[in-house]
Formats: sequence, structure tokens, C-alpha cells
Amino acid sequence: MRTTGRYFALTILPMHIDNSRVYNPYIHLQRSKSQRQREPIMKNTILISLSLVAALLSGCATTTAPGVSGVERKQFMMLSEAQVVSMSKESYLATLQEASKKKTLNTNAAQVKRVRDISRKLIRQTSHFRKDALNWQWEVNVEQNDQVNAYCMPGGKIMVYTGLIDKLKATDDELAAVIGHEIAHALREHGRERMSIAYAQQAGLLGLAVLAGSSKNQNAAAIGVQAAALGSTLFFALPNSREQEREADRIGLELSARAGYNPNAAVSLWQKMGQQGGSAPPEFLSTHPSNQNRINELKGMIPAVMPLYQNAGK
Repeated sequence: MRTTGRYFALTILPMHIDNSRVYNPYIHLQRSKSQRQREPIMKNTILISLSLVAALLSGCATTTAPGVSGVERKQFMMLSEAQVVSMSKESYLATLQEASKKKTLNTNAAQVKRVRDISRKLIRQTSHFRKDALNWQWEVNVEQNDQVNAYCMPGGKIMVYTGLIDKLKATDDELAAVIGHEIAHALREHGRERMSIAYAQQAGLLGLAVLAGSSKNQNAAAIGVQAAALGSTLFFALPNSREQEREADRIGLELSARAGYNPNAAVSLWQKMGQQGGSAPPEFLSTHPSNQNRINELKGMIPAVMPLYQNAGK
């Protein structure tokens, strides 16, 4: 190419042109009306998504020391710890009151003592992950319920169902694995994290719904909202929840080992869980890792925490 004054003299060489990649104003004008109407909605959806990402980046922190388990992921916390603990107390109190009315709360004194003894040993080890945990208002109770389940709400509110003890015939080591796992959720403030994410999602989808409501094409608007909701569920909430479960497995294993409970019990526990039957959803759509994946990961971590178990109480 050579220049002559302000103009260019071009030598045009033969070349293949892919018309599908060339912008054609005529083709652009011929697009369907619905396609053109969807564009502003998609642009606004992107803007809302970017706003949520900015909020995520500004609210990230980690809640626990890494310990041997090495958990140090940054977490999104939109809600304050005080807010979530207050809600947890109210919910836990309501659960206790309901169980008391049904006469299903702490009905077996031996079971209650056993669960509380195990829990106390685990709670004493929580300072390895966060110093303030020893000052939480811990509560430990047992509910007569056939479900194979247990939980620890934010702030240290523990409940163990008798189905977990009776159906699994759980040993002390196995009970420690479950309770340690649930305490780990509280230490990492996974409840607060999930609530914060839910609030962020709600705010984003509410903004999208407002934009959709003002759209002249309600079908296109509905498609935009539904797509955002599905994407937010599959790629935002659920992967984080699976990661939370993995974190609780790792911290829980370390807690139980430090408290003097055999970490190998976590493997036998999940083997028993797998024998309970019922169809498990594919891991991609599950909030929990599959049993076999979970067992493999636990087995991989046991050598790191075994010295803690061997030295416990020495």
C-alpha cells in the first residue's frame, strides 16, 4: 500500500471472503422482531450480572484459619454475623419448643449424654480454626426422629436425630465425624454465606424482573428471567454448596482427629450412609459430593490428620 497526499491507492488481491463473518446491514435489518427485542434484555442482564460480580468481589473474606486441612477459600458475606446468629437462635428455639410439645426432645438420657460428651470434646478444638468460637453460646440436643441427620446452626446450635444413632449403629468415632462436619459448617459460617448469596441472587433477579416488566415483549422478558434463574442456580449456588460440603469434610476430619477420634471413622460412616438406599441425584445437580467421591477425598486427607489423632490427649 502506498499513499498519495491524503488518499490511499490500494492494490486489491484476490481472496476468499466468508460472508457469514461479514456485517451486512441488510441482513441485520431482516432479523426477526423478537430477536431485536431480546437484545436490550440480554444487555441489561449482563449489566446486572456484572453488578453482582462487583458486589461479590467487595464482600469476600475468609472465616477460619487454614489448619492442617488447608481450607482458606474467600467467601462472600453480604449479611452480618450478628444478623445470622440472631435468626439462628430464633429458629433453634422454635425447633426446641416444637420438639418439647411433641415430647421428642432429649427423650433418652444416655443418648443425650453421649452426644454432648462427644460434642464438648470437638468444641474444645474449634479454637484451632477461630478463637472466638469457644465463646459461642453452644447448645447440644437430641431429637427423636427417624431421619439420618444432624446439623449445627450458626452460632453453635447443634441437633442430632436419633435416626443417625440407631439406623447407622454409629460408633463414637462415627458420631464425632458427623458432628465435627456440622460444627465445621458453623465455623466456616456456610449458613451466612449461603444466605448472602441468596440475597444477592434475589436482588439481581428482582432488578431483572423490573426490567422485564417494562419490556413490550413479555415472552422475551420471561425467557430472560428464566434463563437467569436457571444459570444462577446451576452455576452460582450449587457449585458453592458442593465446595462448602468439601470444606466441612476436611475441617470436620481435622476436628475429630484433634479431639481424639479415629479419622478412619469418617470413611466407614459414609459407607454406612451409602448402604441406606435411595436414589442419589447426579453429582452435577447435587449440593453434596457423591458418596464415593467423598470417601476418596477423605481417604486422601487421613494421612495428614492421623498424627493429630495419635498425639491427642498426650
